[in-house]
Amino acid sequence: MSESEALIDVEPMSVDQLAGAFVMIAGAIGSLLLVIWQSKCHCKVNLCYIFTCERRPPNEEEMKSLKDQGKKLKDMKKKEDKILEKEEEILEEVQSPRLLPKTSKDREIVEQEEIIDKKLKELL
Repeated sequence: MSESEALIDVEPMSVDQLAGAFVMIAGAIGSLLLVIWQSKCHCKVNLCYIFTCERRPPNEEEMKSLKDQGKKLKDMKKKEDKILEKEEEILEEVQSPRLLPKTSKDREIVEQEEIIDKKLKELL
């Protein structure tokens, strides 16, 4: 092999290809750091002595408070679901005409109204 021959022939790169390569490399490094940062182990990140950050896993007290917050959120979600169901029932009643009463309580009211109507007709 002579000195004039190159081992690898690299074609010139355009600016947009260089930018794409940079974004891909930065994304790979960022996702690796994200996995490390979200792990439950103790880690310390030092970026060229300019930026230093340390992450410690949550202790048991913090874990209990996180569980409590999770339970509160689930309870709130259940309440919201119940409210949404009631709203949907109300919307159905308002939007669609009620030819037949849906609940037994409504049926009783209709029967009582019919009895009252009959008595009024007898009196007149």
